[in-house]
Amino acid sequence: MAAKYLVEPLYKLSLREAVRRIREGTLTAAELTRACLTRCSRLERRIEAWEHLAAGQAVERAEALDEARTAGRTLPPLHGIPLAVKDIIHVTGMPTTMGSPIYAGHIASETARVVEQLETAGAIVLGKTVTSEFAYYTPRKTRNPWNPAHTPGGSSMGSAAAVAAGMACGALGTQTNGSVIRPAAYCGVVGFKPSHGTISAHGMLAFAPTLDTVGVLARSVADAVSLAAVAAEAEHRLAAEVAVLARPPRLAAVRSPVWAAAEDAQKEMFAANITALRRAGATVDETELPGIFGEAHAAQRCIMACEAAQNLGPIQRQHRDQISARLNAFLDEGAGIAEARYRAALATRARLQQEFARFIGGCDALVTPPATGEAPATLEQTGDPTFCTIWTLLGVPTVAIPVGLGPRGLPLGLQIVGASCGDDATLAAAAWCEQVFPFEGLRD
Repeated sequence: MAAKYLVEPLYKLSLREAVRRIREGTLTAAELTRACLTRCSRLERRIEAWEHLAAGQAVERAEALDEARTAGRTLPPLHGIPLAVKDIIHVTGMPTTMGSPIYAGHIASETARVVEQLETAGAIVLGKTVTSEFAYYTPRKTRNPWNPAHTPGGSSMGSAAAVAAGMACGALGTQTNGSVIRPAAYCGVVGFKPSHGTISAHGMLAFAPTLDTVGVLARSVADAVSLAAVAAEAEHRLAAEVAVLARPPRLAAVRSPVWAAAEDAQKEMFAANITALRRAGATVDETELPGIFGEAHAAQRCIMACEAAQNLGPIQRQHRDQISARLNAFLDEGAGIAEARYRAALATRARLQQEFARFIGGCDALVTPPATGEAPATLEQTGDPTFCTIWTLLGVPTVAIPVGLGPRGLPLGLQIVGASCGDDATLAAAAWCEQVFPFEGLRD
């Protein structure tokens, strides 16, 4: 019993602490992997985060990595770290179901570039986490670890839930609207959506490539940095560690055009966040986006629908009866969009990107809510992504950090938004803000 007690708390280790202990030799990859798998065995029936858990394969890889360590080889940056991969991202030999019965039993014959990079860095893929149908809105089985009657968000639902519950040290997710940031906020973890194209999307579902962005979920900003730095493409290199700000940040607090959609608890938390940031020394200017940003949501929907119809149209034509009514309607909408309207939406996106570059020029980052409030008390939908839409359209980096609990005892978050390709600076601002809002995370 004593030995078991010593192993169990390992699931609480931060990714960076686990890396340090493995390097020091006080922890093995196999011990950490088994601790995560033990956590899975205890909680999976309640949370259902996994589409495919490759327990035996993960332990074998962990043991092989431990043998390599004892052989005196130089350890890569994520040596022995167990990770989860969203089930629209291919891993050779594992299922890629896309959250759809159409792909039930489909086994990937390739590994996505981002997964290859993580594995080269020593990471262990524990398995594939549940996604909503084709990474759109229709939810599947995963429940929020904080309260299983509530949604974990979507579409990176399994990834967020697995990280929050201590089943994995980190995870890959994707975002085409709000699919990393919203579940991170709902599950009380850190979500990082980098600038568009920073992490390769090769080897995964293409839903709307103008918007599709690979991101990471972790339990701290520093852990997210460690993951993203390895995952990023060479031409979008990210710092391996968060830069320490020499001064408190200058922030712009933005309610955005969709402020009316926020619940009272989220509005109150955002006001309290602004006060706390100021007390900690940050300069926080409360301001609003220029009026042109009122066009952002329509432009994003047009681009997303049109490109989704192009990419999923062949599947829809062959398997329409196996696709949800909601996704069928969206694909039909996209198929009916004229080329001229699509081009106009892309032009609007370009204008908004230029305007945002001017708007954020004098700030380190802006802060805004990541979601309308706590995770809704339903498993029939994944919540409203509206507070993420503008930033995904722009392709700028965003970070969600947990900042407290709402009236129903579920997490509320804060979203930090930066300038395009200013990912390191955005993460530095997020790390500074994170220190202002200590968050314990999920308790047993």
